Amino acid sequence: MSITPNNVIADSHDVGKNTEEPLPLNDPFAGNSSLGSGSGTSIISTDQTGEREEMSLYNFKLVGVISGSIESYVSLVNASGEIITLQLQEELSDGVKLVDMTLNEAVFQKADGTYMTINFKNKIKETDEF
Repeated sequence: MSITPNNVIADSHDVGKNTEEPLPLNDPFAGNSSLGSGSGTSIISTDQTGEREEMSLYNFKLVGVISGSIESYVSLVNASGEIITLQLQEELSDGVKLVDMTLNEAVFQKADGTYMTINFKNKIKETDEF
């Protein structure tokens, strides 16, 4: 013998009302510009061509630094949300190799012997030495 309820009571004070407001979508790669402040993230570059390859450091944001006594890694994310994790001495692209890191930035060496640093504020600097 099964028992079925005769009366079901539910709180119905929100019937027919949509009490939730839609949240604005923020682009994590837009810096502060998605918040309406008008000041975006600045990138320091000596690149004259303006064209950047898909695997260029300029297409990534630094999202993690993992430093250990034996191995160390950095994690980068691109605009489509793909995460790339590199170990020290591993190349991001041809001629761009991760050579050092601190708690706040990653240092890459280019094939021409110059260096690029990226930090968590997405500031990329090119320099002759680090």
